[in-house]
Amino acid sequence: MIGILGGMGPLATADFFSKVIAASPATCDEEHVPLLIQSDPRIPARPPAILGCGPSPLPALLEGRNRLIAAGAVALAMPCNTAHVWYPDLLQDCTVPFLSIVEACCAEVMQITAPGDRVGIIATRATLATGLFDARLRLAGLQPLMPADVDLDELILPAIEQVKRGQAARAGPPLEAAVRRLQARGAGAVLLACTETPVALDAIESPLRARCIDSNAALARACVQWWKVHQRTAEAAFSN
Repeated sequence: MIGILGGMGPLATADFFSKVIAASPATCDEEHVPLLIQSDPRIPARPPAILGCGPSPLPALLEGRNRLIAAGAVALAMPCNTAHVWYPDLLQDCTVPFLSIVEACCAEVMQITAPGDRVGIIATRATLATGLFDARLRLAGLQPLMPADVDLDELILPAIEQVKRGQAARAGPPLEAAVRRLQARGAGAVLLACTETPVALDAIESPLRARCIDSNAALARACVQWWKVHQRTAEAAFSN
């Protein structure tokens, strides 16, 4: 089983689960990827911790990681971009592979861009402040493009909060506007680097999704690919 360190937020975790199922080339139940999902919304909020006004989520993340491994997970994934600020800490003493949402997203960005292209990033203020994706994109010869502060304050952050309140369809139009503004500034692709944002665009069936990288879907596909490659070894380890 692949252990999923989720709940950040719950709807994004449910969206990730559905996208793992959609990405699986299965013809019956038994051919789907076995997942062990922890959806714990009590993990302290990530943005306040990064911005210095809230407790660190790391102890809760480590507890969840260890719980999943103890329960039999042979690999891990975490469908939350902002929480990947603590990804290096979660790798310390981790006894199983831990798939990275950053690597999964950047691999898919490179499939639809060319060196020198600008890549817009839609994310929380905290994720943008850490430059979580910047170095990896630059390593691929791409130029990270941040949203304007006014777009972050008036479009992106309110939309993320609406998704967390279960109002995904209302969040869609402002996120569409934010994507269009990044495209108008030269973004050849836009990375949806908050797992709430694909939920909003999906809710309104936005045509802009064709030039957006869905971080939830990218991580889901990475999980399916990992399972396809390691299934026999993973099942043998679980049976023991």
